[in-house]
Amino acid sequence: MHIIHHGAKTGVTGSCHQLTTEIGKLLIDCGLFQGDETRPLDIEFDVHDIDALILTHAHIDHIGRLPWLLAAGFKSPIYCTLATAKLVPMMLDDALRLQLGLKRKDRQRILKLIESLTVPVHYGVWRSVYHRPDCVADIRFQPAGHILGSAFVEVKLPSKEVIVFSGDLGPNNTPLLPDPTPPERVDVLVIESTYGDGVHESIEHRAQRLKALIDRSLLDGGVILIPAFSVGRTQELLFDIEAILATQLNESERREWSKIPVILDSPMAAKVTERYREFKALWSEEAKTRLEVGRHPLAFEQCITIDSHSDHQALVNRLKQTGEPAIVVAASGMCNGGRILNYLKALLPDARTDVILAGYQARGTLGRKLQRGEQQVEIDNKPIDVSAHIHTMSGYSAHADKNELLQFIEGIPTKPKEIRIVHGDEKAQEALAAEVERRGLAERVVMAKDMA
Repeated sequence: MHIIHHGAKTGVTGSCHQLTTEIGKLLIDCGLFQGDETRPLDIEFDVHDIDALILTHAHIDHIGRLPWLLAAGFKSPIYCTLATAKLVPMMLDDALRLQLGLKRKDRQRILKLIESLTVPVHYGVWRSVYHRPDCVADIRFQPAGHILGSAFVEVKLPSKEVIVFSGDLGPNNTPLLPDPTPPERVDVLVIESTYGDGVHESIEHRAQRLKALIDRSLLDGGVILIPAFSVGRTQELLFDIEAILATQLNESERREWSKIPVILDSPMAAKVTERYREFKALWSEEAKTRLEVGRHPLAFEQCITIDSHSDHQALVNRLKQTGEPAIVVAASGMCNGGRILNYLKALLPDARTDVILAGYQARGTLGRKLQRGEQQVEIDNKPIDVSAHIHTMSGYSAHADKNELLQFIEGIPTKPKEIRIVHGDEKAQEALAAEVERRGLAERVVMAKDMA
């Protein structure tokens, strides 16, 4: 058994891992490189003898190079959960339109090929992957709590050795999705380390902090901009805003908040939110309880969806001219594309503007530059002065923090023979590796950044 990491070795994008056994080969994820890690989209390894692709979830940094994988000659099955199978075509359609400017007919041709290869698998069910006539491995998806449909993957080899690929693990106690539960047995664990050197703010108090930031912004007037990924972050934010409106306002606050439109300006996020509602069986118990009492946490009255580009541009111009209060949630989460750029270009110079960065900002992205406090940034090759107030809320991260990653590892009944740390900046990988070694949680610990 041999594992090669084709991506997510020294950063948090481009996830792609190859598992080679005596019988065959499996590929786990095939993601896009972003920010400072951006590289050519071409596939740099041979794909013709790969027996299957396994997708952990539908974020672009885990699925974005799938069309190029097909172009390189990949024709094997693609295994993923049912919800991921529904999200992948939506995400890739948007990416192909933005990255390559492909027309709808060309995009549909690619997406139909992907759908023809896709094999949806229920959580908790073993599925055999064959290199005819032999079984390469049995695989099983388990909830990862990261986004809808996300999973860590158990791979059981004919030798009975078990390799687990974590994909992206979600934090504990999020109100919308259940917590990830550690696997019963692992020989080799390949685990992400996005926040391997950090601890999040309390998720239990994040709605209170969001409310405090919005209350403060209301005093200044102006717009509250929340860059958010279409899958995961947007739905968590809507969930908390609904909770604030429904249960956390006194009478005077209710009067003030009722004047603020909550604007979801992301056609992709709107479509994904529909999928979240479709798969409400995968929600946490808290989320299901809200539905039972007649509340609709992802479809409340004050939330307005902007669809067409002309409506979007008209709203940007209006907010720039009037400075009227509004909460705008728009993609992308790291400010490296999407409709949020038009809002930032128009409103960053306005001191009344508040920008809430609600997740990880990768190196080289506009979000990271704003987070660092740069007073001038470049958008569409034009310098933009930054007078807006910039806030960071780590409580909205869709990734487990250092303590939660360690808790996941400690929950495995028998310690793994080997833990491979991937999907993290060098400092994050080193910090998590040091703590795993200090606690004696594995016989051997290696970091992707140190592998050839």
